[in-house]
Amino acid sequence: MRLVVVGAGGRMGRMLVRAVAQAEGCTLSGAIEREGADVLGQDAGTLAGLPPLGVPVTDDPLAAFAATDGVLDFTAPAATVFYAELAAQARIVHVVGTTGLSEEDLAALRAAAFHARIVRSGNMSLGVNLVAELVRRVAASLGEEFDIEIAEMHHRHKVDAPSGTALLLGEAAAAGRGVDLAEVRVSTRDGHTGPRRPGDIGFATLRGGSVVGDHSVVFAGPSERITISHHAEDRALFASGAVKAALWAHPKPPGLYTMTDVLGL
Repeated sequence: MRLVVVGAGGRMGRMLVRAVAQAEGCTLSGAIEREGADVLGQDAGTLAGLPPLGVPVTDDPLAAFAATDGVLDFTAPAATVFYAELAAQARIVHVVGTTGLSEEDLAALRAAAFHARIVRSGNMSLGVNLVAELVRRVAASLGEEFDIEIAEMHHRHKVDAPSGTALLLGEAAAAGRGVDLAEVRVSTRDGHTGPRRPGDIGFATLRGGSVVGDHSVVFAGPSERITISHHAEDRALFASGAVKAALWAHPKPPGLYTMTDVLGL
């Protein structure tokens, strides 16, 4: 399977390049960066700390998408929507690990999925998606006397909050309870907030240092607490998950998929 990495000059992009180069069943066919980026023209393999791959970094996604089978995308919301449109035109796979997507962005992905095979997840790791399934089942088993709080911590450079993974876990908890997360989500608390509303799902965000990603879901009952946690120690796990998602989606019909589909959960 031929794969293009967009945002190839970034930290995650370089990891994606390495993951493609090291995985069986796929090859790097293109590497894209924004116009004017200082890495344009460099070999994507060299940039990622590998031997040269013969794939220069360019700012021409149209040509790259026309000559590939899939795209790996951990960029920014506006860029992801643009790439989704190109993926739909090319009828290829689009793996989206971008976080911070708005409802309008998600609507654009749903439209593109009529022609592209899009796999989108707030987190591409096996462990996080297993945790999400556990959270859904626990939430379905416990009543509203158990309050649900989600805490996450990431490195100082992360620009969106709560994290995509925290929201993924929140969606799992809401699904378990049969409610819409948007109606019960509490992302900030400051000042005199009054007592906690029954049924709310709260989020707490920490930022600092070089933390790859820590997430915990707490079910706090009248006299006991259940905590389900995941700690990411290497971003490479997200890259390998993205490659696995692309290979899985390649033979599938157009549609919008998640890592739950990829992992058969």
